Order: sequence, then structure tokens, then C-alpha cells
Amino acid sequence: MTTIESVRIADIRDATLSLAAHEEAVSDPRAGAVVSFQGVVRDHDGGRGVTLLEYEGHPTAAAILREVADEIAADPDVYAVAVSHRVGVLQIGDVALVASVSTAHRAAAFAACARLVDEAKARLPIWKRQVFADGTEEWVNCP
Repeated sequence: MTTIESVRIADIRDATLSLAAHEEAVSDPRAGAVVSFQGVVRDHDGGRGVTLLEYEGHPTAAAILREVADEIAADPDVYAVAVSHRVGVLQIGDVALVASVSTAHRAAAFAACARLVDEAKARLPIWKRQVFADGTEEWVNCP
């Protein structure tokens, strides 16, 4: 299986993300481990109550996410990768990021999924507006 075929999903979406769809996408008969991560909108940040988040992505975000997924899929221990980041207005409890990786063994799957999430968060040009319970707001990751 080539690296290109190993990246099953690499999307920026303005619709609900499905953990099950990402796990299904990385299904592989060789896999003994599938590790997934969901980044969920929480109701607080820095000791302040949060009521909602809004994510905006640069037009290059999808291509950069694909590059990240390709890099993780290039690891010979990785069978398949699926990753998506949501944009738009999200409510508390909504899923902002889903990442799934399949490998033969759990240690490699945990390590690959962690790298996938860390690299996506570090490199994606996606900005977050937090709206706080007191009505104030701030942009995070904004240049």
C-alpha cells in the first residue's frame, strides 16, 4: 500500500465530524491497533467560562493537513491515517478535530496518532475565536 493510499481522510470541514467514520476509514486487515483522538470544545479556558468557539481556516489549511497526514502515513509502521478539522461555529461538546491511525501494534498506533494531532495543531493555519461567559471574546493562534 502506498502512502497516498494510506491517507484515507484529510479534510477541513464545516460540518459535524464523525469518529466512527474516521475509524472505519483506517480499517485494515493487517491492523492490530486503531487509535483515535477527538478534540472536543470545552466550557472553560484559563479559568474563564467559554460559551462557544468559532474556527476560521486559511485557504491553504486543507493542503497543509494533507501534508501532515502524508508525513505520518510515510511511517512504515502506519497502515492508514484519517484526520479532519472543523471550521465554523462550534458549541460546547462539539468535536473540532478527529484523528485515527491504524498499525499492527498499539505502541506504534498511540505514537503515530499523537504525532498526527501534534503536527496538525502546530502547523494548521486555523484560528479560534473564543466567546466567554462574560460576553468578551478573544482570537487564539492569530498572527
